[in-house]
Order: sequence, then structure tokens, then C-alpha cells
Amino acid sequence: MPKYVYNFSEGSAELKSLLGGKGAGLAEMARISIPVPLGFTITTQACNDYISNRHTFPEGLLDQVESALDQLEKQMGKSLGAATNPLLVSVRSGAVISMPGMMDTILNLGLNDRSVVALAEASNNERFAWDSYRRFIQMYGDIVLGIDHNYFENSIAKLKDSKKITNDTDLDVSDLMELVSVYKEIIDKQGQSFPKDPREQLYKAIEAVFNSWDNPRAVTYRRHNEIPNDLGTAVNIQSMVFGNMGNTSATGVGFTRNPSNGKKELYGEYLINAQGEDVVAGIRTPKELSNLKNDIPDAFDQLIKTMSILENHYRQAQDIEFTIQEGKLYLLQTRTAKTTSAASLKIARDMVEEGLISKQEAILRLDPKALSQLLHPMVDPKAKIDVLATGLAASPGAGQGKVIFDADEAVEMAKSGEKVILVRWETTPDDIHGVIASQGVLTVHGGMTSHAAVVARGMGKPAVTGCNQISLNSKLGQFQVGEVIVRQGDEITVDGTTGQIILGHVDLVEPDISQDFQLVMSWADQIRTLGVRANADNAQDAAKAVEYGAEGIGLCRTEHMFMETDRLPYVQDAIVSDDKKTIDQALSAIEKMQKQDFKEIFTQMGSLPVTIRLLDPPLHEFLPSVDELNEQIEDLDAQGVSEDELKQKKEILARVLSFQEANPMLGARGVRLGIIRPDLYILQTRAIIQAALEVKEQTKIEPMVEIMIPLVGFETELQISKDLILQVADEVFKQYGQSIEFKIGTMIEVPRACVVADKIAPLADFFSFGTNDLTQMTLGFSRDDAEGKFIPQYLEKSILEKNPFETIDVEGVGQLMKMARDRARSVNPDLKLGICGEHGGDPASIKFANNVVDYVSCSPFRVPLARLAAAQAALENKEGFNL
Repeated sequence: MPKYVYNFSEGSAELKSLLGGKGAGLAEMARISIPVPLGFTITTQACNDYISNRHTFPEGLLDQVESALDQLEKQMGKSLGAATNPLLVSVRSGAVISMPGMMDTILNLGLNDRSVVALAEASNNERFAWDSYRRFIQMYGDIVLGIDHNYFENSIAKLKDSKKITNDTDLDVSDLMELVSVYKEIIDKQGQSFPKDPREQLYKAIEAVFNSWDNPRAVTYRRHNEIPNDLGTAVNIQSMVFGNMGNTSATGVGFTRNPSNGKKELYGEYLINAQGEDVVAGIRTPKELSNLKNDIPDAFDQLIKTMSILENHYRQAQDIEFTIQEGKLYLLQTRTAKTTSAASLKIARDMVEEGLISKQEAILRLDPKALSQLLHPMVDPKAKIDVLATGLAASPGAGQGKVIFDADEAVEMAKSGEKVILVRWETTPDDIHGVIASQGVLTVHGGMTSHAAVVARGMGKPAVTGCNQISLNSKLGQFQVGEVIVRQGDEITVDGTTGQIILGHVDLVEPDISQDFQLVMSWADQIRTLGVRANADNAQDAAKAVEYGAEGIGLCRTEHMFMETDRLPYVQDAIVSDDKKTIDQALSAIEKMQKQDFKEIFTQMGSLPVTIRLLDPPLHEFLPSVDELNEQIEDLDAQGVSEDELKQKKEILARVLSFQEANPMLGARGVRLGIIRPDLYILQTRAIIQAALEVKEQTKIEPMVEIMIPLVGFETELQISKDLILQVADEVFKQYGQSIEFKIGTMIEVPRACVVADKIAPLADFFSFGTNDLTQMTLGFSRDDAEGKFIPQYLEKSILEKNPFETIDVEGVGQLMKMARDRARSVNPDLKLGICGEHGGDPASIKFANNVVDYVSCSPFRVPLARLAAAQAALENKEGFNL
């Protein structure tokens, strides 16, 4: 029989996968003599066995729980629910990977009509006892019995209104007794019953925590953060300590370093005479942690010393929860702090310089995806802004959008392409999907460690919390500041760096790159072995790529140049016209435009390599739609234009119809188009070579030109195209009287090309895997259809672990790539290999790519992510380093 229950004295940090983050942290703190309330942990295995056993406790679990509870009662000298000096416990979740607020907790368990009297006598504090009892019934009713928490909230709000008080702490003993009776009536009216037996309370609470692993908000959070669904949650049973026993008691959260900017300074909040949920839920406005020195000085000194011990022990910034009971400090949790990317970088740099960690450890601790926070826009300092209100700057960056008061509506509007700002009294874990869909979050209540702040920081979303200048009326769909009313649908800007709420649309600017960023990226570059290039189609993107550390351009898509408004008419003339003179003039104009494009890109990139993909899409993408042409013909016919004019338009329609295909993505595109319309590849090659020669002449730096032929599946396709390119290049060299070196390669995106790579490789200088199309063709998925139609369901049903268009399908597409590599290099050992699909900016795909190709290419804004992920992949390959 598995060991399902561990006392804190039996655990350690190394058992995190079994005890969960919270349980392992409690055990580790107990091991190093940090004051922790006694208790025990039910393992994640027990949760998984419970779920697989059709939500029934696995054999032996309750016996082990009873044994651990007996030991706890002996240690405490108290019994659960006893008539004298009763033991109360908390029942708290504890996932392996931190999921703040996503699962459930029950406090003050063990109270009933008998034990509440005993608690009052033992503590000599009747108000405290009844306050704990009403809290327990409310939490139990909500979490275990599934009763809407608004029933309870409305009751306490009604009582406070009748007494003209605003704070829960102003309720006296008789008020609290009344609430207990009211809460019990609510439970009865909902067809439920509040159990008097503490054992029954405990067992049902354990079940509720197990079940919370699969509640909607937890599932959404895991999906968004790519946390596996099979980890399960531990359950921590811990003797209660009370922060609500008067003015020498308190509860709070603290960070050993500032989670917003990374500075080594005191950061946190607390409430006097409160319990832990009051702080994170934003029910009362907390005090800054520095004020604790005046309120409870001895406990403050204990806290500062303990925080220092924990950070030095874990060698990571810590996020702690604590309770002070009548002047004595207890730690309830410690975990690695969730911080902004800017803070993570500063903490990593500072800890290296302090000698706490190595550069390698610093690199491994950073989240590559979170680096995008540093590249988010901010409010233009020069912009004229209309500041409506100011709250707490809870998560940096700026976001703009239409005001929405409901999380579900935020999701629906975001799906339709609208940018929204979620405005709430205070977000709850159930709002997670709305936070994900929003550009930013604004809350009226809550502090820097409230749910909204923690979740927004973790997602890189700008957030302003505790903006109590706002009067919110979500029923009317509006909020008000002074005389100004902001209604649902009105646009605001949330500045999570300053805490400002700004009316209307404001110009945003790109952020400056910090010294911390530059230094840590330089460490990553020293470690990584995988090259990182950028996908860039114009000089602006090329400049941004260089700024973010790209080592070249891995994909320049020339069709984007064709599609610009001033060029499209020439492109259409070249395709649909049957007049040679018109076609020649159009091609000549396009060639001049493309040459200028390439000159600007080559100038930006200097001596760095630039891989230019020749025209890839099917021609119909450049042409007017059939519906538009039919409408034009009807209009001309109605206007009575000449037969010749009408005939000309009909001929264009016929030409457009001739280019239509049943499945254009598998039709006349890429190299196939280049073979049937060689004039297009000729003009592009000429423009590339001419541009390179002219830049070489003007700058004295020779561009590193790489011409890439897309969609090759047969070696003869590549041979024909290569011969054409070499012929055109020779003609240009003779025209200019000078030459440059350049490479010719192909994009591997057809499965057949992977299988016959040994036949294609002798003709190529490089292969670049176009993983977007390779994924489509290998899986038989149309990306445009699959992502919106069935991939979400496939992910929910675990048919797919990840979206294959975001992370490479290693078992399928990945095996084809490895086959292509092995077969190609068996005949061309020096062949350079790269990836230029969207996967080039995905950390999991980069980890795979590190052992398959020489470089990845991604959008400019994802280049820093790729550099860091490549360094982590390199470290993973070294013995002794693990993510």
C-alpha cells in the first residue's frame, strides 16, 4: 500500500513532486527550525488515485489520515472538535507547480456549536471564537457544499449596512452569533446540511480540495501556463494559528525582494486582527509590511530574520505567508516568488553578483516566454494624458481597450477581435479566463498581493489594483470617478507601471532595454550553441532584429512586399494581363521596388546572413476576388459602358477564375509557381543580386545572401530553379562588372523532401525547415481551420498534449526532421540546417531544435526568448544541470 501521508518532520524540499510545493516548503521549513504550525501532508499520488478511482478515497488513505491526526493531537495536547480546548485545523491545497488561488482552502475546521464555546473559553476571547466559526461555515458552505458565496456575502453586507459599519472587525459577538445562525439557514434552504462531526467535516474538506484540481479555473490556468494535468494536488492538514485574536495578532504575505522591480527591499502587506484569506481576497485594504515594525515590533524583527534565512537557504526570492498569533510569528508557506520579467532579470543578476548562484543557475531560473513582458509597449512620456484615477501599480506595462465588467463577456469580445480591459471590484480565481483575454486589469479593491496582482504579473498583463477612487456599479455597466462616468464599451488605458487609469486611447512606445536584460542575455549567448535569427520582411523589422540580438535573417518573405497597396496593381497586371508589353512594364516596376526593399534590408544587416525566400503563395492571393469582379461587371453593365470595356473586365474575370484551385495550399505555389512562371523568380533573383552588389559598392560590406526556394519535394525542382538563379546571377554580374558570393538552399516543408533529403541535399547549401507547412502536411491539419475548430477539443481530450502549430510534434514532424537531417548530411556533411516556422520562438521547440539544427528563426520580438531558451537547452545537455 502506498504511503499517502507524511508528517512535516518526514518531508523535505526534495519531495516536492509528492508533497506539492506547499507541503514540501512546510516540511523544509520545519527541518531548518523555522516556526511552522504542526501538521501533515496527503500526497499528490493520493489525489491522482482518488480521481482515477472515480472520486473515491483509495484504500488505506483514511487510516493513514487518522494515524497522522492522532499524532498531531498528541503533539498539540488538543483534540479535534473537543468540548474543552479544541484543536482546529486548516485544509489547504498544494500543487507541485504554484497555481495561486486556483484551488481551494478551508480554515478553522473542527468548529461546531459545542467546540466554539470551548474555543471561547480556552482563548478567553469570545468574539474571536465566533468570528472563526462564521468564517468556517462560510468557507465550508462555499467550497465543500458548493453554495454560491454571494448568499453569505449579501448577508454580512446587509448586517453591516443595518448597523452602519464598514469593516468586519466592527461586528460584535452578538452580530457574529447572528451570522452563524443566518449562514446555517442559508445552507438548509439550499438543501444541504452543515455537519457537526469534525471527522466528517475533515473528510469532505479533503475531497473538496482533491476535486478542486479539476475545477474550471484550475484547468484554465494549467492550460494557459502549460502545466501537466496529471500532477494532482497535495492536501496539507495543519493546526490553526490565528491572526484574528486581537491587536497583537495579524496575517500577511511578504516577498524577500520586490516582485515588480527586483530590488532587495521589504515588500508585502498585512492586516491586524485578520485571517489569511482577508489579505489575498482584497476584502480589507492592507498595510505595507514596513508598518508592522510599529504595530508588533518583536514579530517584525522575527519576520525579517526569517525571510533572510529562507532566501539564503533556497537561494531564490521567496514569497511567504505568515500569521502572528498574540505576538508569536508562524510561517504558513514559502515558495519561489512570482515576479515580473524585469524583476526576474534583476534578481538573477544581483544573486550572481552576491555570490548566491552561478550564471548557469541564473539562466535556468528565467522563463523565456515571460521575457516578452520587457518588450511590451508603455505609455509615451510625451503624450498628453487625461488621468482619471490612480491605484496601485500591480503589474507593469500598458494596455488599452474597451471597459468590460464580466469575465465571460471579456472572452467573447476578445474572440471577435476587440481589445478589452477587465474592470472588477476584485478579481477572483474564477475570473482567470477573463484576465487571459484582456489587455489589462483594473480592480477597485485589493493590494499588491491580491489575486489580480499575482495572476496579472505571472501572465505579463498590466494591472492596477486597489483603485478605491472608483465607484463601481457593474449592474448598470459603469464606474464613476467624481463627475466622470465610464460606461461599458468606453475605451481606457491601464498603466500598470505608474498605477494610472487614463481616459481614452493614448500613444504607446516601445520600452528601453535595461542593463540587466543586456547582461543576462550576454550570459545566455556565452552558453548557447544554437544560432538565433529573425524573420523580417522589411528594414524596420531587420533593425529591430539586430537590436534584440538576432544573428541574421532566417526568413525574409518576399510576398509581403508584393502585397503592399501601391504595388498590388502592378502584381495583378503581371498575372492577369495577356498583353506582353503590360506584363513587362509591370515586372520591371516590381523589380525596382523589390531591389530597393532588399537594399534597405542588406544595409541594416551588414555582414549578417539574410535568407530570402522566393515567392511562395499561390497567385490567386494577389488577385481581386471573383465576387468583387462580378459586382464590377454588373455595375458596368448597368451603366451601359461600351462592349469593349465590358469584354475587358470579363476577360480579367476569366483569367482570375483560371487561377482558382480547389486546394490552393497544395497547388501551384512555391517552386511549382517558379517553374510555370519563371519570369517571377527571374525578377526576384535579379533584384536580390543587384541590391547586394549596390550595397557592397556603397557600404564596402558584402551582404551574406542566401536565396531560398520554397516547397521543394523533388530534386529536379531544385535543380531547375538553381540553374535559373545561377544564370540570372551571371547576367547581373556581367552587367555590373563585379560579383558576390551567395548561397542557394531550399525550404523543407513537404514530407517527401524529408524522405528523399539525401537526393536533394547535394544541390543545396542549406535546408530551412518550414515547420508551419511541414506540420500541416504531416498531420493533414489545415492550420486556419484546425486551430479554430477541433484542436481545442483535442487538447481537452488529451489527444494532443500541445497545439502542434505552437510546439513541434516531436513524435511525428520531429522524426521527419531528424530523418531529413541524417539523410542530408550523409551526402552533404557541411549542409547548414535551420528552422524558420513559428516554432523557432517556442521554448519547447527550441529544446528539440538544439539537437537537430544549427539555428532557429523567429519574429524579432521573440529573439530574446529564443536566445535564453537556447542557452537553457544547452545547459540541459550538460551533466548536472536540469530545468
